[in-house]
Amino acid sequence: MQITLRQFEIFSAVVEEKQVTKASKKLFLSQSAVSLAISELENQLGGALFDRDSRSLLLNDRGRYLLPLCREILSKTHNVWETMNETRGSVAGALKIVASSTIGNYVLPHLAAAFMSMNQHTFITVKIHNTGKAEELIVSREVDLGFVEGEVRNEQILATPWFHDELVIIANPSDIMAISNRFNPSRDTRRSKWVMREKGSGTAQIFKQKLGEYVTDLNVVIELGHTEAVKNAVAAGIGLGCLSNLAVSNEIERKELKELHMEGVDMSRQLYIIKQKNKVNTRLMDEFLDFCNIMSRCSQGRECLTSAQKINSLLKELRRERR
Repeated sequence: MQITLRQFEIFSAVVEEKQVTKASKKLFLSQSAVSLAISELENQLGGALFDRDSRSLLLNDRGRYLLPLCREILSKTHNVWETMNETRGSVAGALKIVASSTIGNYVLPHLAAAFMSMNQHTFITVKIHNTGKAEELIVSREVDLGFVEGEVRNEQILATPWFHDELVIIANPSDIMAISNRFNPSRDTRRSKWVMREKGSGTAQIFKQKLGEYVTDLNVVIELGHTEAVKNAVAAGIGLGCLSNLAVSNEIERKELKELHMEGVDMSRQLYIIKQKNKVNTRLMDEFLDFCNIMSRCSQGRECLTSAQKINSLLKELRRERR
């Protein structure tokens, strides 16, 4: 008996849900049909793919070996279907995106909402992870596109420059460092306490690169896994932080946080769109990428993408130009 694509689809769903019950609901199949498909697949492949307990199914070493091969086959099959069935009509489909924290929380929500409002047969889901995890999801083909702020090193990933962002140092307005409004890395790095994003964060990675030789003086008192947590910790006076201007512009404007200007250091950074090198672009992917590149039409791109009102204003301008 030959292995079928349906068996791979069921195997992938069980891996994601970790339970036959949840996988059957996701696939609109009976539990017995899902169990039978997994059992037949294991028989065809000569052994178990899962470690079973009373509550869940977890991949064993054989299953972990099969999973990336399975996802690659399903991805290629989906690419064939998309390529052969797309027409010149309306854009349709479901797009899976992973974004690092800053882009995922402060940029993509406005972009995705605006795109879906213009293309009513599309659906976009966004997972938010640090840059390191985003790379893993792209390589494993669990998502279609990634938007990251850190340096990408994986040879299986194609990284395309998107737009420039700026990092800013933030402090509690009552912090002694906020009095001068400036930060001198050679003088102030060692005597300051720091609230940082976790290891794997693109923001933390690039900030440390910006510090250069002074990075060894960095006194990190706490690492946090979310941008909002960093902002709250800085506002509470725990220490200084470094985040994207996209994330803190509103708090700085409301004077809840104080921006410190870094002396002698260019704090700009490049944001990237990433994809698996061998993944074929569908029409939906191309349309969304083109849509994202309206960024280049805005002279102050960061400001254009910090609110739904600003991006909708830009879209209206683009529509008028196309008429």
